Amino acid sequence: MIIFLTTLYITLTLFSNISSLRIISILALSLDAGTLLYPATFTVRDLIHKKTNSKIAYYAIWLAAIFNIMMFIVFYIVSILPPDLSVGLQKEFGLVLIPTWRIIAGSLIAMVIAELVDTKIYEKVANKFKNKHQWLRVLISNSVSIPIDTFLMCTIAFYGTMDNKVLIAIIISNIVIKLLITLVSLNWIYFVKDKGM
Repeated sequence: MIIFLTTLYITLTLFSNISSLRIISILALSLDAGTLLYPATFTVRDLIHKKTNSKIAYYAIWLAAIFNIMMFIVFYIVSILPPDLSVGLQKEFGLVLIPTWRIIAGSLIAMVIAELVDTKIYEKVANKFKNKHQWLRVLISNSVSIPIDTFLMCTIAFYGTMDNKVLIAIIISNIVIKLLITLVSLNWIYFVKDKGM
């Protein structure tokens, strides 16, 4: 189970970061497409924590960061290799898969800081309530870590590249959507048994 959850967690972070390269509009809200997947990473990491301990949860966070760095390095190397001219210049490949360093930095910094904060808060809530109100662990930890993640990511990646009103709208939209997805995923915490059970 723990291998599955860790693999799912890392995969969701990778897909979220790739998807974040596209800004979309849902219900007149501007957000990066990674917003639709990323909130699930917090809950899946909570499942890892619940099934094991905070040490393993921290390990999963750092492992996800390493895999994301590797992904961006591979994308960069592939994009600078000379194209087969019989297929065309393929400029679009580089434009799509090579985000600016600010998006990479924002994504990684926000992910690591927010996930570490989330893990710490999850552990405190779990210790306080023990096996009661397990959904509250997820709700409280995500409610703190999601705004931290969103503010850091959007500010590092986009500050100065767009009007501040647009940036604030993107931040607010992302937080709202992520919190709504968190509400939908609250019951996931009951999918795994506590460690030692």
